[in-house]
Amino acid sequence: MSETMASAPVVAKPRRTLTRAVIRFAGDSGDGMQVTGEQFTTEAAWAGNDIATLPNFPAEIRAPAGTLFGVSSFQLQFGSQRVYTPGDQLDALVAMNPAALKVHLGDLKPGGILVVNAAAFEERNLARAGYERSPLEDPGLAEKYRLHQVDITGLTKKALADLPLNAKEKDRCRNFFALGLVSWIYTRPLEPTLDAIRKRFAKNPQFVEANIRVLKAGHAFGETAEMFGEHYGIEPAEMAPGVYRSMTGNRALAWGVLAAAQRTQLPVVFGAYPITPASDVLHELALHKRFGIRSFQAEDEIAAMASIIGAAFGGAIGVTASSGPGIALKGEAIGLAVMAELPVVIFDVQRGGPSTGLPTKTEQADLMQAMYGRNSEAPVVVLAPASPGDCFFVAYEAIRLAVKYMVPVIVLSDGYLANGSEPWLIPDPAALPDIPVTFRTEAAGFFPYLRDPATLARPWVRPGTPGLEHRIGGIEKEDVTGNISYEPENHDYMVRMRAEKVRRVAQEIPPTTINGPHAGDVLVVGWGGTYGAITAAAEEAQLGGKAVASIHLRHLNPLPPDLGQILRQYRRVLVPEINSGQLVRILRAEYLVDAVGFHRVRGMPLQTQEIHEAITQLLEARP
Repeated sequence: MSETMASAPVVAKPRRTLTRAVIRFAGDSGDGMQVTGEQFTTEAAWAGNDIATLPNFPAEIRAPAGTLFGVSSFQLQFGSQRVYTPGDQLDALVAMNPAALKVHLGDLKPGGILVVNAAAFEERNLARAGYERSPLEDPGLAEKYRLHQVDITGLTKKALADLPLNAKEKDRCRNFFALGLVSWIYTRPLEPTLDAIRKRFAKNPQFVEANIRVLKAGHAFGETAEMFGEHYGIEPAEMAPGVYRSMTGNRALAWGVLAAAQRTQLPVVFGAYPITPASDVLHELALHKRFGIRSFQAEDEIAAMASIIGAAFGGAIGVTASSGPGIALKGEAIGLAVMAELPVVIFDVQRGGPSTGLPTKTEQADLMQAMYGRNSEAPVVVLAPASPGDCFFVAYEAIRLAVKYMVPVIVLSDGYLANGSEPWLIPDPAALPDIPVTFRTEAAGFFPYLRDPATLARPWVRPGTPGLEHRIGGIEKEDVTGNISYEPENHDYMVRMRAEKVRRVAQEIPPTTINGPHAGDVLVVGWGGTYGAITAAAEEAQLGGKAVASIHLRHLNPLPPDLGQILRQYRRVLVPEINSGQLVRILRAEYLVDAVGFHRVRGMPLQTQEIHEAITQLLEARP
């Protein structure tokens, strides 16, 4: 570049306003794509956008570099309007190597922005990704997409040429070049990322300097490089006033427990065995001993469940978290909690299965396990959050119900909710429902299986309370006295009583919210992490003038009292699930409705467009 050209003023490039955008950062699992995505999410949130995210990474601790199964990605949708999902097709894809391009190119919409790290498309990486020749040499790629070949690796090293870092340390900064470039493309503020770099690397000033340099270099490249002719802006979304923070589902579960501990002023014993994707709940709660949290990393899943049963017997709130394989191991002990009628809460953060399956991918195939996955008749309350932020309220509600009804409660979260994030309006603690706690202290007339006439809850007694000595265990109990009983009629009565206690939780369920007309052609029924895709698909159908509504169930056992009447108001019922058809079976059995299932088990969230297409097919089908 000549001296004259170097000193010429930079002409500002045109900026076009969009309502929303869907972006995915993809690269090797060592390329820092999760950090990059999280920081861009923070930038978008700082700018006031509504957001939904989808982290996606391999199960291997360090998959072989450059391989297809070693690709890690982070997707987000951000907009000036309500955002329900991380998005279906991509508006922009950043591919840090050939494997990332090969895995994710099919999700980029025609005409979308494609940024590739050109330096990574060398012979060895191409071979690992299964390319015989570089896809960048295919003219069709540039014809179908807005292809930008950027030497991210080389430009990163150039920006750091005078810093005393070794080659590997410099190379690890390149994700911040990609972040700076995409931040320029979508006019996102760099301040949150600059602050994060200073905090993250506070103990190593050279790393602070390096990453800030590279971030700014990527941003400047977008502004000066001729290959980028324009950039984009997305205005802030209209959101309720208040203080927001980015919230993941796992953190929200933990914070719901913290809120319940503060409201009840009871100690919480959280016993868990680490398992993907539930481990972050344990990590988060372990940070908060000052709020009365006793976290216990057990030797196995059985010990974890047994520990919280002991805690509940001792007068504490017992909570555990696991995923499908761990819930299977906890099954016998959950049955003990049912028999002993103790308030315990079990978080099941569902993942792909069976067996080890897909540990880092999402699924919602544990519904039948939560409902029936124990020996004999062992009913429990089953709840399911609808979004990452909703995990807070469902965790809080689970503890409230467990304490009020003296019953185990299972919360069915999933990998998408656990790792995904959204802007979360921090609630007013005073507005949260009260959690009344009563321990029996009066000895006169006490029996361990006396029941509250409204809830059928038995008394909760702290061990050592004078005159209230009693025993519990896994052998059947005599009604009222709690003595061991083998009487057939008593067993039949107690089985029915435990089931009736769970059914009475229905009196706590508010009227079901119907999104759309209260009668019509199609009702879409969902639960768990499908909420966003279902809601967006139903609203898209409504905009097309269709008589379509949706409801989302947070209470799965018992089901809402008004559900049967609602189902009968629609000609067809569609039930999208990330399983082979579990809720649809329950609805058919309970309400004798000809519900139609829409099932995909790919380890990924359902997409809005595929649900919309399923709605259209039902609308066009003959009655």
